[in-house]
Amino acid sequence: MDSSTMLFNQLKTAEPFFLLAGPNVIESEEHIFRMAKHIKAITSKLGVALVFKSSFDKANRTSSKSFRGPGLAEGLKILEKVKVAYDIPIVTDVHETIQCEAVGRVADIIQIPAFLCRQTDLLVEAAKTGRIVNIKKGQFCAPSVMVNSAEKVRLAGNQNVMVCERGTMFGYNDLIVDPRNLEWMREANCPIVADITHSLQQPAGKKLDGGGVASGGLRELIPCIARTAVAVGVDGIFMEVHDDPLNAPVDGPTQWPLRHLEELLEELVAISRVSKGKQQFKIDLSPFRD
Repeated sequence: MDSSTMLFNQLKTAEPFFLLAGPNVIESEEHIFRMAKHIKAITSKLGVALVFKSSFDKANRTSSKSFRGPGLAEGLKILEKVKVAYDIPIVTDVHETIQCEAVGRVADIIQIPAFLCRQTDLLVEAAKTGRIVNIKKGQFCAPSVMVNSAEKVRLAGNQNVMVCERGTMFGYNDLIVDPRNLEWMREANCPIVADITHSLQQPAGKKLDGGGVASGGLRELIPCIARTAVAVGVDGIFMEVHDDPLNAPVDGPTQWPLRHLEELLEELVAISRVSKGKQQFKIDLSPFRD
């Protein structure tokens, strides 16, 4: 059995759930190492399977003036170093087909951004790497769309696929998290992940001095969405974590403070232990008799 399939099987059966977590974007090698050290220590203490997340390039930023990261070559070097140093699997996103091969040599999970969840060529190239493919559901998509996206990966010869809910557009500059999607996406027949931080973005909600716009967010509701997702019975939680969210160059309003990560995960683990969300409720519609 190859390493990707082994990791995929471990994540599928992870109890209480697995966690994809880290800062939104690579700010520096020193910052990535510090974040990985703290997050791994917390998840190891709580017995939560961790895949460390950060992006080498944020190509889908709201403004062209926004910070994007160190780029493909330098970013992958940093991610490979942290992977080896802390013995943790890595997840990072791709935006173009030409990035997949290089990213597949480092990352254990290749993430497809929500805006690109229907891009067939990108899904196929990611699948060809043999790595696990995590597809985020587009904000503009019904949950049924993810059945087809997951199938594109499988038809390309890769069975190691999972799908991720990250909210649905509700008018302008707002997202709504519909817990029903977490059930309906199970039709894709793969692990279900809930992105509990991006789901609370307020896209392009803030004008910047000098021009451009930035995303806002509802950080205070992250525990609410996380509690809901775990109670419903998701297989994995995706969350972006930062040691100084107010000064984070990307998505600061929806990055969870590192100082509160252990406290939140402890509660989520407790919820998972008492929830039967992963078990389908058997409804008996026969007439009730005394």
